[in-house]
Amino acid sequence: MNVLMNFPGRAFAALVIFALAGCSNVPMLPSLQPYRIDVQQGNLISQDMLLKLKPGMSRSQVRFALGTPLVVDPFRNDRWDYFYMLHKAGTLAERRVVTVVFKGDELLRIEGDVAPAAAEARPETGRPQQGKVEQK
Repeated sequence: MNVLMNFPGRAFAALVIFALAGCSNVPMLPSLQPYRIDVQQGNLISQDMLLKLKPGMSRSQVRFALGTPLVVDPFRNDRWDYFYMLHKAGTLAERRVVTVVFKGDELLRIEGDVAPAAAEARPETGRPQQGKVEQK
């Protein structure tokens, strides 16, 4: 019976301890941020891959050089779109879009964002520059 009489007092003491612990500047629990993995999606098209393309190449030759396009629009058969996105720790770090345009079965032109080859890296960061590529 004595244990039941002390229960409200113990509950009140525990409540006061937790309330005071919440007011301190030192966190009692480690950071509760979830771990976020790096996620790559799409087709990574490099400058070296694009240099292999020449106007007049067939669709199968383009597919061999760049891989299967991520998007083939059923309403525009003359265009293939290659998308690439890199999310690092949940934040978009890199996004590239390359569009290959055909006339009939032959390559007409290439449009989009492509990073230059590793030899053309920026000296201050050592990372490739983002650039626009358009072949006509």
